[in-house]
Amino acid sequence: MRHVIIGNGPAGVVAAETIRKQAPDDAITLLGDEPGPPYSRMAIPYLLAGRIDEHGTVLRKDPAHFAQLRIHVQPGRAARIDVAAREVLLADGRHLPFDRLLLATGASPIRPTVPGIDLPGVLTCWSLPDARRIVAQTPRGARVLQIGAGFIGCIILEALVARGVSLTVVEMADRVVPRMMGDAASAMIRRWIEQNGVEVHTATEVLSIEDGSPYLVRLSGGRTVPADLVISAAGVRPNADLASAAGIRCERGVLTDARMQTSVPGIYAAGDCAEVFDVVLRRNTLSAIQPAAVDEGRCAGMNMAGGQAMLPGVTQLNVLDTLGLVSSSFGQWQGVDGGQHAEISDPTGYRHLRLEFDGDVLIGSNSIGYTEHLGVLRGLTQSRTRLGPWKDALMENPLRVTEAYLARAHAQDVRGRA
Repeated sequence: MRHVIIGNGPAGVVAAETIRKQAPDDAITLLGDEPGPPYSRMAIPYLLAGRIDEHGTVLRKDPAHFAQLRIHVQPGRAARIDVAAREVLLADGRHLPFDRLLLATGASPIRPTVPGIDLPGVLTCWSLPDARRIVAQTPRGARVLQIGAGFIGCIILEALVARGVSLTVVEMADRVVPRMMGDAASAMIRRWIEQNGVEVHTATEVLSIEDGSPYLVRLSGGRTVPADLVISAAGVRPNADLASAAGIRCERGVLTDARMQTSVPGIYAAGDCAEVFDVVLRRNTLSAIQPAAVDEGRCAGMNMAGGQAMLPGVTQLNVLDTLGLVSSSFGQWQGVDGGQHAEISDPTGYRHLRLEFDGDVLIGSNSIGYTEHLGVLRGLTQSRTRLGPWKDALMENPLRVTEAYLARAHAQDVRGRA
């Protein structure tokens, strides 16, 4: 059996390793379009902050790892998938035949349509080449303007603060991390960021970036900000064009079933490019986080090797460390029509917990500072455990969530043994 994997990020690497475990004699080709060994994009902010070197971003530290597993890692960019002929055509003219194919093509940074966005000093922070350029252009005290204060943006800004730059962050939405946090939690995170010396503008657009030394960044509202470097962290979009052009069904990303198989038998998708079924939201969703990519890659690899693995779903979850302030969101943190919520907040102590219910089921949460509850919040949300009378207890005091989790888990264990 010939397996071709397009994309050598976490999803592709784990899929290749899983196939090898299940199918010792199959041929495996792992295709990547960047030079060097497979690495983790999520490690790049740690590189910028000086906590690791470039080797620290590498997914498998042993240089002989893939050779020992007989996984053929090769550079190349896929240009087209010929579904009928079962082969991948590369940009350099080579052909890779396959029996099973995995699309682990990841995502790409969104570039805002702003005049000046293509100037040489306007960078994204998505690849090792990006990181090298940012390091070279951010001496201590450099004036940096960052576009975007979402999940990725907050990770990047922490690295920039560690580099000692003078940082301004501009977010189009009316709050920071708008796809992760409600108003109260977001306001708390913003105050924390500002107290760490970062200037934050929300409900603000970048209108243009004018060339010069420094650049002049014009904002809505009439303000102009000088910047030595501009970093665009305005989010990412799935790399689904290759699949779509081949006739594979796509919406926002490449659609898969619970086995990670696409609409074409024998072709699978995993990682940031894949759109999978969310067990909590009850709809297809994108989950561009590394733990989800790993789970999806493992499931896809099992099935490519002839197994019958099923992905139960990828519940929306984010845990964010912003300059030492840990926040999280799980599931339907916005709540649902007719649902109830319970909230406790300590603005001066930077602690916040909000629980969202649908009936007696915890369907989502926002938290800041309460790191001791992260595991049980995730567990209750993903399991959709019926809380019974514990729902009323949590409405009175959300901090009893660990007690509720243990009590309901014990009750289920007792019923299971009965």
